[in-house]
Amino acid sequence: MAKRHLTRRQNWRIEKIQDERSVRAARRADMAEESLLGGDLGSEQEGLVIAHFGVQVDVEATSGPQAGLVRRCNRRANLPALVTGDKVVWRADNQNGGVIVAQLPRRTELFRPDHRGQLKPVAANIDRLIIVFAPLPTPHSNLIDRYLVAAEQAGLEPLLVLNKADLLDQADFASLRGWLDDYAKLGYRTLCLSADSGDGLNALRQELQDHINVFVGQSGVGKSSLINVLLPGEDLRVGPLSDATNKGMHTTTTAKLFHFPEGGDLVDSPGIREFGLTHITHDELLEGFIEFRPFLGHCKFRDCQHLHEPGCALLAAVERGDISATRMRSYRYILSGITKP
Repeated sequence: MAKRHLTRRQNWRIEKIQDERSVRAARRADMAEESLLGGDLGSEQEGLVIAHFGVQVDVEATSGPQAGLVRRCNRRANLPALVTGDKVVWRADNQNGGVIVAQLPRRTELFRPDHRGQLKPVAANIDRLIIVFAPLPTPHSNLIDRYLVAAEQAGLEPLLVLNKADLLDQADFASLRGWLDDYAKLGYRTLCLSADSGDGLNALRQELQDHINVFVGQSGVGKSSLINVLLPGEDLRVGPLSDATNKGMHTTTTAKLFHFPEGGDLVDSPGIREFGLTHITHDELLEGFIEFRPFLGHCKFRDCQHLHEPGCALLAAVERGDISATRMRSYRYILSGITKP
């Protein structure tokens, strides 16, 4: 596609909007700085970002006498953008708010593409990726494999959850249980449950304990419904499937962190249908398919793409049944969309 050329007026308009935003951001930073220098802020304490609202975030105090208290805070202008799950150092003001003065190092990050296709972090310091799918909307192994690759690449432990399991009694969906078993044979943890009937929810509660979890999956698979059952007081908005596309309609608009009474946390992220992997390398993609690992480095050619090359160890494994043809198709599809090293 040819690069779009902007007119002089369009360029002027873009620069004007950017300048106005910069001025507003600087004004907010100056106000926060004035409060800090004026001594209007309390002592430094650690906190946890539990929700994000534009330039402001909700911070829960995790230390000191205010532990558990939630305040809406601005961040110092010299700090990077924050996401849900970030650990920070903040100071309370006298208006039931506060100012974030430092960001603590992140252990892990989860990225997703924005509307321009650029990757941005959506959650930090999580350790479990709860991949939710259901008979409806129609699941696709390629999308699940994308989540699994992303989990491996980010150092997160994945858990595959098949929701709406009551639909498996219908002949059209009977094969999905076997599909889940195939992932279990690869070594992935799996659960089969139903948010509506309650079957399998106790097992999910146990899995969520003592972990910082994030739910991901297609819109409409029941992520918000599951959270409503697990945390009935939150009452998250649930959207029906679209009559036109039979796909879920987005109901979650920002990432938010919830605490479970039994222990552990949950980050509810905006529903996404595509999971960006354009930032990973070919080697990282191969490592993301865990059953590929024993065969890597054994191909005839060092630059083997594992597509049709002679002497390919992965293709030989597919012929023997050591690697499924479905997973190999997912690899090839993902490979076609990433930047080659």
